[in-house]
Amino acid sequence: MGSVSSDPQVLSAIAVLADDLRRRMYEFIRRADGPVTRDEAAAAVGISRKLAAFHLDKLVDAGLLEAGFARPAGLRRAGRASKVYAPADIDVQVSIPPRDHAVLADILVGAVTVAEDARRAALRVADERGHELGSAERARLRPGRLGTERALTLACETLERYGFEPARAEPTRVFLRNCPFQPLAAQAPDLVCAVNQAFLAGFLRGLGASTATAALTRPPGACCVELLAVGTG
Repeated sequence: MGSVSSDPQVLSAIAVLADDLRRRMYEFIRRADGPVTRDEAAAAVGISRKLAAFHLDKLVDAGLLEAGFARPAGLRRAGRASKVYAPADIDVQVSIPPRDHAVLADILVGAVTVAEDARRAALRVADERGHELGSAERARLRPGRLGTERALTLACETLERYGFEPARAEPTRVFLRNCPFQPLAAQAPDLVCAVNQAFLAGFLRGLGASTATAALTRPPGACCVELLAVGTG
């Protein structure tokens, strides 16, 4: 994964995403529930299939997308399968001059992992920071009393700005396509996932979402935490 501007792959990805059409296509594919065809990508941004193919291949060349082939569900006909595109595992971050915060984060995670008092402190601070964020959003939006569905809608709008990529699986269940704490979550999942849950639980409390909870469910292919109605975990 690239994380600073000195990485050639990251520089290439930044250059490709500077184009508005490519950026919109990439965002559409990241939000999709599965691989996307050229026709679907073209329709999403309002361009021809041929032009979409050109931009999609540029995204593949930059390492932002992965391409494959699949047949549409329910069709059993001879011929070539459709080309489809899915997000690649790349983290694009820019800093000029380059700064590697991952080293400090790695040191702090290592220290917290081996010290129980530090772990409790990390969870407490995560809850407090989440509560501060939720309270600030509640003060800004003044939503009044929140039911579960409305609370999760507001949560999605806020968390999207923080890199979680929320997706509405059901009216009262939200899963998070992306964990903004990678690759630390892979390095110390018990700690980082617990911090993430504490942060999101504090956020919901600050938002006034008393009928929603942040559950540590670890769904496959998504962030470890889901937001759902109380009692449906």
